[in-house]
Amino acid sequence: MRSIWNGAISFGLVSIPIKLVNATENHSIHFRQIHLADGGRIRYRKVCELDEEEVSGGEIGKAYEDADGTMIPITDEDLAQLPLPTAKTIEIVAFVPADEIDPLQMDAAYYLSANGVPAAKPYTLLREALKRSNKVAVAKYALRGRERLGMLRVVDDVIAMHGLLWPDEIRAPEGVAPDSDVTVRDAELDLADALMDTLGEVDMDSLHDDYREAVEELIAAKASGEAVQPSESKDSGGGKVIDLIAALESSVRAAKKSRGEGEGEAESEEDMADVHPIKKTTQRKSTPQKSTPKSTGTKKSTASTAKKTAQKKTTSKSTSSKGSSSANSAKKQTSSGSRSTTKKKTAAPRKRASA
Repeated sequence: MRSIWNGAISFGLVSIPIKLVNATENHSIHFRQIHLADGGRIRYRKVCELDEEEVSGGEIGKAYEDADGTMIPITDEDLAQLPLPTAKTIEIVAFVPADEIDPLQMDAAYYLSANGVPAAKPYTLLREALKRSNKVAVAKYALRGRERLGMLRVVDDVIAMHGLLWPDEIRAPEGVAPDSDVTVRDAELDLADALMDTLGEVDMDSLHDDYREAVEELIAAKASGEAVQPSESKDSGGGKVIDLIAALESSVRAAKKSRGEGEGEAESEEDMADVHPIKKTTQRKSTPQKSTPKSTGTKKSTASTAKKTAQKKTTSKSTSSKGSSSANSAKKQTSSGSRSTTKKKTAAPRKRASA
């Protein structure tokens, strides 16, 4: 690997010649700007605003712009003459526990390589001292025209240095936390703990950039003239009010399923889901649909029975009404007959008296 900076580590009175090597690399896919009309590439040219002529890199220098707009030229020779002890030295100022370094301060990472055979012994001494103490070294160094803060630690058998932001470069998280008071129940915390335990640990080497792979496939398809099929986007549920308990339960089940766990716990998990109000609503809706054929048959038989009963009642009513009407007519005939008989009997003596 090519070194980007040569200098030394200052460890008390010990000086360790080292080379600085980038520990990371950028795999992002970069795009060019083009003119949509003809596909021509858009380029930026450095032009002097006074004479409007294009300027080459060798003719470009640095300057500081004052408050009134005045340009104050600053040359590399001016910067090299500054009394900066860390210009070519990584100066260790303290050894502290690693948990005292705020991860927010982490910046670029570098490997420190021993520069030459004489540097091997002090390099190994510092490495082993860091290992045994379980501490990290806080150092100051200068790179690309400015002094920086760094942290030295051991990675395998190599001393690595992380660039750190200065403490005053970390912004306070004011106005970021939720404004309203939120209460978290113990049941929710228990499910969150269960989800954390289920997800467990991960092999960092197995993680990769899915988006970059998708972009590479897109570029390959367009280059070969193939039609690009739009992929189905999954709804992440962002912006929706969700049931937190249900979401946590579903997350735990999904995590177990992805790891091949919890196959024997399917019934218990279903029971857990049935307790949830959303599941109950679904079952209430589905139950009448399944029992519809049975209830239809019962209704039919009941209706037929009711019809038969109604016919019997109607028949009995008509019979009773006929019988009552017959009886009434018979009574009327009997009463009329008895009345006529009485009249005849009464009329007979009157005739005899007249004789």
